[in-house]
Amino acid sequence: MIRGIIFDYGGTLDSRGVHWSEVLWDGFSRYLNHDSQRPGQGQALQGGGHSVTKERFREAYVHGERKLARERIILPQDDFGTLLFKKVTIEVGYMADKGWLPSNVDEGSLRDFVAGYCDARAKECIEEARPVLETLAARYPMMLVSNFYGNIDSVLRAYGIRDYFRGIIESAVVGVRKPNPTLFRLGVDALELPADEVLVVGDSLKKDILPAESLGCPVLWLKGKGWTEEEDAQTHPAMIKSITDVPGRVYSM
Repeated sequence: MIRGIIFDYGGTLDSRGVHWSEVLWDGFSRYLNHDSQRPGQGQALQGGGHSVTKERFREAYVHGERKLARERIILPQDDFGTLLFKKVTIEVGYMADKGWLPSNVDEGSLRDFVAGYCDARAKECIEEARPVLETLAARYPMMLVSNFYGNIDSVLRAYGIRDYFRGIIESAVVGVRKPNPTLFRLGVDALELPADEVLVVGDSLKKDILPAESLGCPVLWLKGKGWTEEEDAQTHPAMIKSITDVPGRVYSM
């Protein structure tokens, strides 16, 4: 019987299970490939003998994540739009320094488009998740457990969903990152329930589902496009396709 719920945040509530690198790449691709949603028609993905490939973007993405982990760039008061602006600024700067951006691309315009596009995507996903969280929070105490930058409380408050959670266990605050199961253990302990009565909902098999199962928690894996082909090929009995599937699965446990 489920008596409490732990949700992951990034990828689970804000991107329908899709790894955030894929959302960002979609934003870059739309801008650089004549997308009608962006200003300044005429830019192409390739130009001036240079190109932005997905492999190069992923290198810039990893560079950005490591820089954000090393340096205090994301501040506790930053909402998600501000976080995205800072993240994309680093990625665009890295690609520009490498000489990968087409010569006819304005860096500021590219940055603003990608950050705005991704922010809109996140808001759309949050609005889809909101009624699910409201329904479940009325019946179960809930915690949020996330690998994040130290500003998840501000992000949740800006979206108006902070009150659905009894508390937050955030990697940047506690000094431990998933897949270390300690983060989920802290969430279970905060709910003051046995692990086998606490459902964990996450988008990563490696970082959410397997660590939670190692503690004895039942799980639901919101599976979308992952970081690797290997993860995309993996399956699990507790896979779901949409966050809206969670209430029905919870009630049947």
